[in-house]
Amino acid sequence: MVFSLAHEGSATHDVTNQPPPLAPYDASEDAALLEGLRREGAGWAEEDVRRIGRIAGSVQAQEWADLANRHEPELRTHDRYGHRVDEVEFHPSWHHLMRTAVAEGLAGAPWADDRSGAHVARTAGGLAWGHTDAGHGCPTSMTYAAVPALRHQPDLAKVYEPLLTGREYEPGLRVPTEKRGLLAGMGMTEKQGGSDVRTNTTVAAPTSEAGVYTLRGHKWFTSAPMCDVFLVLAQAPEGLSCFLVPRVLPDGSRNTFRIQRLKDKLGNRSNASSEPEFDGTVAWLVGPEGRGVKTIIDMVNCTRLDCVMMSATLMRKTLVEAGHHARHRTAFGARLIDQPLMRNVLADLALESEAATTLALRLAGAADRAVRGDAGEQAFRRIATAVGKYWVTKRGPAFTAEALECLGGNGYVEDSGMPRHYREAPLLSIWEGSGNVNALDVLRALIREAGTAEALFGELALAQGADARLDAAVHRLKGMLREGSEAGARRLVEHMALTLQASLLVRHAPPAIADAFCATRLGGDWGHAFGTLPDTADVRAILERALPGTG
Repeated sequence: MVFSLAHEGSATHDVTNQPPPLAPYDASEDAALLEGLRREGAGWAEEDVRRIGRIAGSVQAQEWADLANRHEPELRTHDRYGHRVDEVEFHPSWHHLMRTAVAEGLAGAPWADDRSGAHVARTAGGLAWGHTDAGHGCPTSMTYAAVPALRHQPDLAKVYEPLLTGREYEPGLRVPTEKRGLLAGMGMTEKQGGSDVRTNTTVAAPTSEAGVYTLRGHKWFTSAPMCDVFLVLAQAPEGLSCFLVPRVLPDGSRNTFRIQRLKDKLGNRSNASSEPEFDGTVAWLVGPEGRGVKTIIDMVNCTRLDCVMMSATLMRKTLVEAGHHARHRTAFGARLIDQPLMRNVLADLALESEAATTLALRLAGAADRAVRGDAGEQAFRRIATAVGKYWVTKRGPAFTAEALECLGGNGYVEDSGMPRHYREAPLLSIWEGSGNVNALDVLRALIREAGTAEALFGELALAQGADARLDAAVHRLKGMLREGSEAGARRLVEHMALTLQASLLVRHAPPAIADAFCATRLGGDWGHAFGTLPDTADVRAILERALPGTG
């Protein structure tokens, strides 16, 4: 007997009820992003941001991001002859992402741009370009952040700043001054102390040449070891100090920078993070001896802003993915986007996303104006960046988990990209100070730095009288400040963040957004998970703003 293996009409793998690919799409198509860009003084950059958004959402750029994470960096400690080279090799897609980011001014370029709003333009560009891959945002962020710290040593800044602020990506280890563009990293933490950098044991010994030292020690978590120069903390005779460490010395020889291993991380897989060992490593002092933390804190403030930016970007990216799926997926006789409970979930996520994006751009505006000498904005930046870093990055993991769930089982498989975003989210709360470190830093600023509380309440006062729930929250916040304790720091900072976000939305967002945010985040008319907006929320208006065409 002969059996036929093919019967007309018996196909079992017809594909139906699956969404089409999201790409190509415009990652800058976000009302909160574009309105914030204009409001914070960088409307002149809108066409650039829109162009970056179109590139980010292209099929090619999305493929670069996928490949850079599938083909992870590899450490090569020695060449074929046994010489130490300590190089990290990357997939070509990583270099495509880096080249685009640097060329679009997402690394150090704003420090060389005299236009008001240059730092806002960079943050807005990052909010769009971050729809690709988060890993390569690490070296671009550190390069951006290195410039203000390096300015504590003008002779070094004169040499390196033009290269750190350039738009040329030139990978490979060579004499820094012979390259057209540089990347910077930093080495702060050590295995015995982590965030407690004052316990660092790396030692800096002065040489006979003024300002030149040699380092001996081991750093625990140094990302992007393929960068050209690093800002490193080490114990000098007068105490913890900041140093510039190039990978290649001026004479062309390799500086001692022995990479012991690359970290096997939860996420951020496209980016190499390492444990370098210093042994007679040549370094140049940046700032006074014994003032290392004060010197490098300028770098930390910048990277904390980028943590807020990238968390907001992950929120927006995963919201867009969830909305796209809901538009095209049918269940129980209707499109997901038309089902009331799914609409509630997406609208709730949209509120969180807009609040994060709006705060990120407000912080970027404060940074831009502080650089230009505005003392009030400097005080606001000091406290609000730490508040935003704590809260927005804390919201990221729960947000991405909920957005992933909107795709159901489709979101749980690697091909969707959602697991990569979910694994990325916790990093941003850990990097540049975990939640406790940032919450305590807010307390420290309130106690030790004059004008910070006044700057925060001055900002909140701009929305006074516009919403009774916000006014009540500001009143509660004042009482919490009077009764504040170290054990209650997280509770205090959370309330600061929600009040600040609400005040920004009340002033700048459409009424449906501001009303729903205040009702839930401040008024208590909310559950414990996303998708618990009250029936009074204008879900249609919220969705139409966040995901045009779904209202």
